[in-house]
Amino acid sequence: MMSIGFTEILLILVVILLLFGAKRIPELAKALGRASNEYKKAKEVFQKESEDLMETVEKRAETETKVNQE
Repeated sequence: MMSIGFTEILLILVVILLLFGAKRIPELAKALGRASNEYKKAKEVFQKESEDLMETVEKRAETETKVNQE
């Protein structure tokens, strides 16, 4: 498996600097940070909703099992 070394990272940073310019890099970093936070929040909401759904399904299954046993 290939790993990225210091030289490759430095080259990527230089290309980014050339493409976007020094003034736009802080703006891009802020936007990337905001996007990362939104992703984390959406992930947490999705996990919570899926856990709630699983609890509902399990409770329903237990109820149906009890009804069928009687």
